[in-house]
Amino acid sequence: MKKIITLLVLFIFSCNTNEKEEVNNPIIKLQAESTFVAKLTIEEANNLLKLPLKCVQKEYPNKLGQVIGSKEDLKAPKLLHPAFYGCFDWHSSVHGHWTMVKLLKEFPDLEQSKISREILMTNLSKENIVSEIAYFQQTYNTTFERTYGWAWVLKLAEELYTWDDPLGKELAENIKPLTKLITLKYQFFLPKLNYPIRVGEHTNTAFGLSFAWDYAHAVKDQKFKLAIESRAKEFYMKDNNCPMNWEPSGFDFLSPCLEEAELMARVLTKPEFENWLSQFLPSLKNKNYKLEVGKVSDRTDGKLVHIDGLNFSRAWALLIISKKAEGYDHLIKIANEHIKYSLPNLTGDSYEGGHWLGSFAVYAVYSY
Repeated sequence: MKKIITLLVLFIFSCNTNEKEEVNNPIIKLQAESTFVAKLTIEEANNLLKLPLKCVQKEYPNKLGQVIGSKEDLKAPKLLHPAFYGCFDWHSSVHGHWTMVKLLKEFPDLEQSKISREILMTNLSKENIVSEIAYFQQTYNTTFERTYGWAWVLKLAEELYTWDDPLGKELAENIKPLTKLITLKYQFFLPKLNYPIRVGEHTNTAFGLSFAWDYAHAVKDQKFKLAIESRAKEFYMKDNNCPMNWEPSGFDFLSPCLEEAELMARVLTKPEFENWLSQFLPSLKNKNYKLEVGKVSDRTDGKLVHIDGLNFSRAWALLIISKKAEGYDHLIKIANEHIKYSLPNLTGDSYEGGHWLGSFAVYAVYSY
């Protein structure tokens, strides 16, 4: 009989350290065997949805990350970013909206689907997107959120584009001008980037290219897709023996090695990828390969809590790799272990993690 590992997760979600709300105890069942990939129950989806719902329209606290050209640039977050002013920072707001769309797609009958749809309609209006575009056109903010926020805009656009729902079609059309601007920014920037950025935080080049490739593939933008593939191969094709033992760094929420591998899983054929992976991460194919989960010492520290995000992003990278390459099914078990460790940490999470970690959890679960 297969051994079942049952994980009881009590979610007490909040986007405010002074607000806590008790909810039911959803159950995730993860098999120890390497061939099982867990999905969310509707109870878990209901609880995860509460994270973006509590912050996508929460203006403060807020980290703007803007360059100020004059005193006229000193405005409230909602005036600067009427679509994406919540969730502490712009990129977290973008992937908070993505989380709402993804969960509504997977579970149309969520308890708070009506209010979620209303918020999406309000925030992603045509008028608000025009204002977001205007911000990127300011002299000192043309590179705003390069490329992490850009990548999440394209992931949101992809999710809306593939949502078989009238609201999805309408919102996809609403954000199309911003999406077009972001794709043009990518194509302008990539030829000038002589060296990839190999860090475990926002500017990681492989992560930015992965989500961009997904979007280009979904909408059949062959020109953009080929530009990404060409640059990825130029950056990474000759890489070998990536030092996984150097990871993680203390503030990582992305694995430099695994992000690169999951990108190459997208852009290479199956035989090409298997050959490349055997040189890049040769130890990964060992059935006894071990990868210890990242441990968080203080979840009220906005940087230290990044490690929970690392566990989720490692999980999705491992799942993507195992799906593309033959003989890597054992990585699914490691991915499950990372998800199991960090998913309960969303319980009563402070705003430092609560404003963004739900997105990573959802993407990890649905990446396979």
